[in-house]
Amino acid sequence: MSDPSTAGTGPRLTPPRTIAELRAVAQPPEVRARKNAEHWTADLYLRDLSPYVTWLLLRTSISANGVTGLMILTGWATAAALLIPGFGGAALALVLGQTQMLVDCCDGEVARWRRTSSPAGAFLDSVGHYSTESLIAIALGIRAAAWPVDAPEDLVWITLGFALALFVVLNKALNDMVRVARAGFGAPKLTYSTEESAPRGGLLATARTVARFLPFHRLFHSVELTMVIFAASVVGLFVGDVAAMRWVLVILVPLAFLTLVGHFIAIVSSKRLHA
Repeated sequence: MSDPSTAGTGPRLTPPRTIAELRAVAQPPEVRARKNAEHWTADLYLRDLSPYVTWLLLRTSISANGVTGLMILTGWATAAALLIPGFGGAALALVLGQTQMLVDCCDGEVARWRRTSSPAGAFLDSVGHYSTESLIAIALGIRAAAWPVDAPEDLVWITLGFALALFVVLNKALNDMVRVARAGFGAPKLTYSTEESAPRGGLLATARTVARFLPFHRLFHSVELTMVIFAASVVGLFVGDVAAMRWVLVILVPLAFLTLVGHFIAIVSSKRLHA
């Protein structure tokens, strides 16, 4: 009898017999080895846990896109948890942020096992991350404003939350803009090699080196945002949650703007836009 993990090229309907068999198909080296393919939490522990969750999902009728839908809902729940005042809401958001990343690992594993990867799945994945990270920023602004909101002074914090969301979304969109621009000119896909991404010019190269040692540009992923907010909520136990959240916003908004500007300069000064 043929091995269900390797036979055929159509959709694979048979669930894996062992976790090892599932790992071989769903976590191949060529996927794990891609530069920037994994969030650090996936490398740290989530990819060790995800096959067990994927194993259960493959014994249901849920599709890979259905799992991505669960990822999106988990991300939205992460942002909603931040509207719960005090330490408890921030702690729940921290857990849900990690859970979203776990489910994010599983949707790709389901797709690879069942051979159902598609542009729709990639699109939904982007929707999940774009919407989650912007909603977390907005929820942070609402949390910093506290309730009830007094106009106009408390509206400043909500406005800052929306500004943070805008900077975060634009920063993520720059990568998509590069891919769209290259596709429009028929250029090959990016390899994300050092030569391809390295900026031209000594000053820009120095700035890139500094960014490796002070990677504040990585703070704007949903996982890092929930970690920062959770840490602020611990401080808030002593200075007040609202005060702590306001300081977080005051720090994050200019850093997000600096990250956006730096990312733009890094793109136009590299070979990523060469046809």
